Amino acid sequence: MSDGRHVIWSNDLDYDDWKDDLEEQYPELSENERIALMYEINGDYLDDERSNLDIQLSRPILVVGDLGLWNGRRMGYKEIQSGNIRDCLYSDTDYVTWFVDRNGDFRCDAIHHDGTNHYLYRVYRDGVTETQIDNLKEKLYYGTATRKDITRITRRLGDEIARVHGFPIPRQRQEAVQER
Repeated sequence: MSDGRHVIWSNDLDYDDWKDDLEEQYPELSENERIALMYEINGDYLDDERSNLDIQLSRPILVVGDLGLWNGRRMGYKEIQSGNIRDCLYSDTDYVTWFVDRNGDFRCDAIHHDGTNHYLYRVYRDGVTETQIDNLKEKLYYGTATRKDITRITRRLGDEIARVHGFPIPRQRQEAVQER
């Protein structure tokens, strides 16, 4: 964990972090071959994470994007209709890091040729109406949605991920108030 983040997977690798283990396990390989192997092994780890996070939710997942585009930053969104957390773990960017932040939100930093996109993954709360969802999407589209707008209609995914990985995250504020 760094900066309060629990990294789930990243392809932003540093060979120095892998070097000693790879040299010990594969002394016959050249450094370039070990670097290639590092990326191959890391790719297998992503497949493992998709299996670990094969968690089916009752509603679609909303992905809120803070997008770094060639002409500036923009807010955007998309939905993962399957409602399965594993389906969050796909990207077509150059470098990607998925993590759970200190607030229990599942996030991604995705670096591409124009800049960096920051994604927030949330699932629609049970009981919210299509009208409420449409109103939130409109605010996201126009870049006027606030954190409060988002948390009113959605809930975080970090709780499910923390259960799989066994790390602690703070209880949600709403839950703490309800238990009083």
